[in-house]
Amino acid sequence: MSTGSLLAADLVIAVLATAGWLGGGAASAARRRRLTLGFAAVALLATLARAVTIVALARAGWWFAAEKVVVAAPLSLAALLVAGVRLLRPPADIRSAAVALLFAGYAGSGALLVTLLHGYPVSPGAALLAVAGVAAATTVSWRVLGPRPSPVVSRAAVGVAVAALVTGTGLAAAPDAVREVPHEHEYRDTGAVGEPTRRFTLTAGTATVRVSGRDVAAWAFDGQVPGPELTADVGDVLEVTLRNRDIARGVTLHWHGYDVPNGQDGVPGVTQEAVPPGQEFVYRFRADQAGTYWYHTHAVSDVGVRMGLYGVLVVRPAPVTGVDVTVPVHTLAGLTLPQPRTEQVEAGVPVRLRLINTDSTTHRYALAGTAFRVAAIDGSDLRGPTPAVETAVLIPAGGRYDLVFTAPATPVALFVDGRAVWSTGPVSTATGSWPVLDPLGYGAGAPAPWARFDREFTVVLDRGLDLRGLLPRYAHTVNGAAAPDIPAQVVRLGDIVKFTVVNRSLVVHPWHLHGHHVLVLARNGAPATGSPLWWDSFDVRPGDVWEVAFRADNPGAWANHCHNLPHADAGMMLHLMYR
Repeated sequence: MSTGSLLAADLVIAVLATAGWLGGGAASAARRRRLTLGFAAVALLATLARAVTIVALARAGWWFAAEKVVVAAPLSLAALLVAGVRLLRPPADIRSAAVALLFAGYAGSGALLVTLLHGYPVSPGAALLAVAGVAAATTVSWRVLGPRPSPVVSRAAVGVAVAALVTGTGLAAAPDAVREVPHEHEYRDTGAVGEPTRRFTLTAGTATVRVSGRDVAAWAFDGQVPGPELTADVGDVLEVTLRNRDIARGVTLHWHGYDVPNGQDGVPGVTQEAVPPGQEFVYRFRADQAGTYWYHTHAVSDVGVRMGLYGVLVVRPAPVTGVDVTVPVHTLAGLTLPQPRTEQVEAGVPVRLRLINTDSTTHRYALAGTAFRVAAIDGSDLRGPTPAVETAVLIPAGGRYDLVFTAPATPVALFVDGRAVWSTGPVSTATGSWPVLDPLGYGAGAPAPWARFDREFTVVLDRGLDLRGLLPRYAHTVNGAAAPDIPAQVVRLGDIVKFTVVNRSLVVHPWHLHGHHVLVLARNGAPATGSPLWWDSFDVRPGDVWEVAFRADNPGAWANHCHNLPHADAGMMLHLMYR
């Protein structure tokens, strides 16, 4: 069983155990003997089963089991001792077992809430708050259901609850020790790259676009979704003037996957201010990285990108031969783009399909009718790609795959999630059962360029209650904190930096570091054996542990975040900064 499945199973088992103890307590209070014993049996079995899942999660990594070992295990043991001993010889009046069973249920509930509302890392404050809740609820039940405890016992229970509550609240509310972060970067001058050889102007504004026969309200560049495709040859200097006509919340341009100088990265509050209505901002950078990229607003990006503020950036080595097709996949108002199109291609002509996922979730792509090679991922060429046939590829949010093939005499079609979006003729092929290519074992391997690391960071992705703002929110967290309270990761120019990215949540997090491509080292303990993979976006699935590395060679302050953009907006955003 995968670690992600274990996380889900452990949660279900914990709910069953808690429900069993609480159900048994309620049935006991109602003097329903058989029902009480039935609930208690379910709870006992679930509690024992959870011991197995906790041990398995601890073996997968302390990240996955920390609060379960430190909080849930002691509370579950106390529940077994109190409720189990009481039920070894069920009393004649089953109602007298109610408090013990309810205590077990409260213990399970407290441990479950620590997992759901606090997550990683385990903290003394959260543990003490759980103990306070269990003690308070048990005391109230004891007084209601009787027999009433002696004054000494009652006062002791209240004392434990109050002490745990006060101490736990104090520890939970105490500000974390956040290391000092340098703020010495400045928006960098663009003049050093030379005079522009390609100029573009993009105007952002509200628009109505036609999709699948429907008029859809959108935010668009130059009135179209996607925005105009920007193309350049290696060596060009690009100058792009961004104008905001009427997007009230402001716009920027982030060059996704293109490692531009920091001042051109387009992140509001970090490299520039968002461009308000009626204003403009000029970006200028050298096109020295051939490949498939895209651009999008990074101002209120969870709304702006979804509404249509995105487009394609392609940098080509000259000359280019054959057919070159870009396929940016997007969901606008529940409708899928691009709309299907057919293009005649003569047999023997080389074809490159540039597949771009501009959504916040993973898409499945399948090329039917021919063998193909994956020539590049995230703008970086692969080493020794081999032919694949009847094989699908999964592209994470923000990711890009370049598929190349020689056009056969028979039709070829590209399917996205089972829908044909580009073809050279009619193709009726079921691709849903095709295996998925694992890029970590694809192509010809090569040794890692580094034997040591100067900096190592661990990023643990989870969910938790964020109480730091004006209003509480159930945030997507990094190492137990949510933006803007996540400490920055500080590096020095020239450092070799290793990231370990751990997902202990139950949803996929496509991870994206600005300004750098990372080299994939391993996934779930298995090293990457295929072509060196230099990615800027990769899916961290539930239970996954990724190890990646990069050279710190692009000074500045860089966003490092989940590219499921609503997750980033809900807290899963931190920064990499150069000292």
